[in-house]
Amino acid sequence: MEIKTLLEQVAQGSVSTDDAFEKLKTLPFENMGYACLDHHRKIRTGFPEVVFCQSKLPEQVANIFERLYEMNGIVLGTRASLEQFEFVSKLLPNATYHEQARCITIGEPDNKKGLIAVCTGGTTDIPVAEEAAVTAEMCGSNITRIYDVGVAGLHRLLSRVDELRKANVIVACAGMEGALASVVGGLVNVPVIAVPTSIGYGANFGGVSALLAMLNSCSAGTSVVNIDNGFGAGYIAAQINSRGGNTQ
Repeated sequence: MEIKTLLEQVAQGSVSTDDAFEKLKTLPFENMGYACLDHHRKIRTGFPEVVFCQSKLPEQVANIFERLYEMNGIVLGTRASLEQFEFVSKLLPNATYHEQARCITIGEPDNKKGLIAVCTGGTTDIPVAEEAAVTAEMCGSNITRIYDVGVAGLHRLLSRVDELRKANVIVACAGMEGALASVVGGLVNVPVIAVPTSIGYGANFGGVSALLAMLNSCSAGTSVVNIDNGFGAGYIAAQINSRGGNTQ
């Protein structure tokens, strides 16, 4: 809950001054013992703190979600398991589990703007792409998904160029040799965020070969995030998209 909203509720009489004072005590952060929740994150950056669920106990994830939802009305959790979601849904029945993305969400952005294209080299890259897509959607962006258009069948990608060119920013997820981002970057006049995935055979080195290929891309306007970091790509894409450009 933002301070402005809290003050408005006090003025309207829906929240007492004593209750408002208690809520203000949790700003700028709330120490839960196992987590310090940053309740000022939305004020500073435009989106609340995101929960990285991996390795957290299901009970911890559920309690963190409950507090963040109470304060912000919208929560995103990444790298979440089904077991963690089951604990969250007991406290927050409206929560949603995005199985491929391994994300838990609750709440919706006030309105979505612009357009981000999220594409993959192959079907096996989709889980990373979905993490990017869900993240960007939660941050208030419209998404178009363009999957399995890798360079091994370049005609598949070329048939979707018109869709790519409508986007304000493109997220390109690929493993193997990671060539997709370079090809896309040479076809469009918007930023391309390359996401190397850990998909590939032995010499792929768990995504390192794709990472190095993307870092060495000759396509200007292409930037790179870490291996399998769909969240980071989706968040950056949403920030770029929010600056303007095409609207939907």
